[in-house]
Amino acid sequence: MKVTIVGCSGSYPGPDSPASCYLIEADGFRMLLDLGSGSLGALQRHIGLYDVDAICLSHLHADHCLDICGYHVARTYGPEAPYPVVPVYAPAAAPGRLAAAYGMPEEPGLETAFDFVALAPGSFQIGPFTLTAGLVNHPVEAYGFRVANGGACVAYSGDTGESNELVKLATGADLLLCEASFIEAPDLPSGLHLTGRQAAEHAAKADVGRLVLTHLVPWNDQAVVLDEAAGGGYDGPVELARSGAVYDLA
Repeated sequence: MKVTIVGCSGSYPGPDSPASCYLIEADGFRMLLDLGSGSLGALQRHIGLYDVDAICLSHLHADHCLDICGYHVARTYGPEAPYPVVPVYAPAAAPGRLAAAYGMPEEPGLETAFDFVALAPGSFQIGPFTLTAGLVNHPVEAYGFRVANGGACVAYSGDTGESNELVKLATGADLLLCEASFIEAPDLPSGLHLTGRQAAEHAAKADVGRLVLTHLVPWNDQAVVLDEAAGGGYDGPVELARSGAVYDLA
């Protein structure tokens, strides 16, 4: 299984990365976890525009889903359209919300390009992957994901505050892509995002092989985020996410 970080910027695209998007590949199948603001352009550095086989949206904030609108244009009006419909696993409100963002009535919506499937907690098969979705701690319906193929496993937090469900999803994973949007400060809001230290605490509880801190908000000093992760009790390798980074999971 191959994991490519397409975008890792939190809340909005930064100067070095688009917003959230992760490409997961195995056995010739290509799946995206999120397709946030600006990520469709960077995705084309790694695969062809029409090579996506499935998309999973963790939640419906713009920095995790908005480039679905541009991708609808590409798949509906491209030079060899119509292209095969791509399944999109997302919170139930996704078809209406994204049609509204595009400026299209809810009916017919974006169905010329996508087949929306409502997410719910549990495990199911997408191509060669076993995907487990779990509700995490965020102000809207939001999911973390565990993706397994053969003996390899990657976990993705989506956006979350402290979450026992994230620990369950990540337990024993080779790689945890964990959001670290906050820098330690008094009176941080609960149920919204994690600090680097909290991300490392989740990684330690889940006993993951590697922790990659992601959803990095551009106004933060990322060196501070990484430094704070050292106080979370996780003794495995920790690094900051970087657009274009690739992880080959045996």
